[in-house]
Amino acid sequence: MPMLAIALAQLNPLVGDIDQNAEKIIEFAQRFDDKSDIDIIVFPELTLTGYPPEDLLLRPSLSMRIERAIDRLCKADLRMALVVGYPKTIGGQLFNVAGVVSGGRVIFEYAKCCLPNYQVFDEKRYFAEGHQSGVFEFKGFRLGLSICEDIWDGAPIDELKSACVDAVLNLNASPFHQDKQAEREHLCRARARHINAPIFYVNQVGGQDELVFDGGSMVVDCQGAVVARAPLFDEYSLSVTIDKRSRKVTSGDSLQPLEHDAPDLQVLYQALALGVRDYVSKNGFRGVVLGLSGGIDSALTLAVAVDALGAERVQAVMMPFRYTSEMSQTDAADQAKRLNVRYHSINIEPMYNAFVDSLATLFADTPRDKTEENIQARSRGVLLMAISNKLGYLVLTTGNKSEMAVGYATLYGDMAGGLDVLKDVPKVTVFELARFRNSVSPVIPENVITRPPSAELAPDQKDEDSLPPYEVLDQILELYVEQDCSAEAIVERGFDREEVHKVLRMVDLNEYKRRQAPIGIRLSKRAFGRDRRYPITNGWKIGD
Repeated sequence: MPMLAIALAQLNPLVGDIDQNAEKIIEFAQRFDDKSDIDIIVFPELTLTGYPPEDLLLRPSLSMRIERAIDRLCKADLRMALVVGYPKTIGGQLFNVAGVVSGGRVIFEYAKCCLPNYQVFDEKRYFAEGHQSGVFEFKGFRLGLSICEDIWDGAPIDELKSACVDAVLNLNASPFHQDKQAEREHLCRARARHINAPIFYVNQVGGQDELVFDGGSMVVDCQGAVVARAPLFDEYSLSVTIDKRSRKVTSGDSLQPLEHDAPDLQVLYQALALGVRDYVSKNGFRGVVLGLSGGIDSALTLAVAVDALGAERVQAVMMPFRYTSEMSQTDAADQAKRLNVRYHSINIEPMYNAFVDSLATLFADTPRDKTEENIQARSRGVLLMAISNKLGYLVLTTGNKSEMAVGYATLYGDMAGGLDVLKDVPKVTVFELARFRNSVSPVIPENVITRPPSAELAPDQKDEDSLPPYEVLDQILELYVEQDCSAEAIVERGFDREEVHKVLRMVDLNEYKRRQAPIGIRLSKRAFGRDRRYPITNGWKIGD
């Protein structure tokens, strides 16, 4: 009875490096050369370019580079067939294509039918919709190709059902957000039962700017049971055999746990670490530097950075001022010692005094206000950027989602840097992640977690002097930012009307700051950046 052995290659490509991505495909396939049972290897969506390639798709040399890479795949003398994703221009239009390379040539191509244009996706900006069938014959099997969104839309799946395919090969570049893997698995199980055929779902892994691709490739049988699953956040390969008569699939791989079988905080932490590791490494930075204030945000950022990159690539700098408490300085030094990172303390008093003295005439007869507080933050930003320039280190900023939402940060001060690790992490979740990390090993001093949050830019300053308690603030922000609830709808949930209007007004007024902020790692369904795009100049009223 005919059997077909299929491997899923969960790869971490580098966007735009088409030649190297092709080489990586070949190297990956060559690992299977000694395994005579592998007939076909399936790679993720747009494997050759990486995802999302954005306006690289508009470059004049794109077609030439893709053709050169495909030619390399065809000449690689590989025994098994490859299913690879790439962009292709056909009749003057660009398509998102999955091609089957076998016997030294491309034997079949399928263009993605359903183009997502929501949240972080804007494929209709680049691609035309495909309309041809995704069904092809291979070694006596009738296989169906689909690409990412095709499996979420009902029409392509119904076509594959009508074609009575023996299996569906689904190529994906599906980015992470919390609970995303459970959503994917629920979908694949339902689709497999609907078409009465197994689904081979392969997903990209790795960080790409603010997006994290978590992998989680899987194979689901006709009954909707998951028979093989790749781990999250790592490159991996799955090997599965399908029987033509029964459509039964068997795997020698151990079944990896579901995302929702692992603690949510562990998954979020892993996503942050992968996002940092790939952003720093893929962009060629030697390491990272950050201001370690003795507060919880910088403490968690430091822990993530060390776990992502190793202590030898991380430098922490305490920059005290007259309002910096002894406890903050002690706790910062303690954490740096626990994590074994290079640590320096640079007093910003001389810099601050120089700025204030230079402005003394211009600011004569004016009272002290936020201006002097911001000079402190900007003095620190200057120091960190100087270290970055001199050592080739990326500056990690430490603002969380709650602060970014309401503008509780200083432009060109604590917002100066290249990557904001916690930009999509609400303050309450920052505390939870810190507790989680300490449950693994106690790297964050307990004082940092338990003391009231403070920017320490003024005497006895506390965050809650200017903001609602974070337990309240984060709920309001989730309703407004992530769920698009109106002010009235939020008030109806039991929140104080005056407080709701104050918070929403702060969010709207600070769009100009967020536009100038570093990118941050996306964890939610609605992060600041690609997900949420509001005009800076607008007359929208809170009550509308």
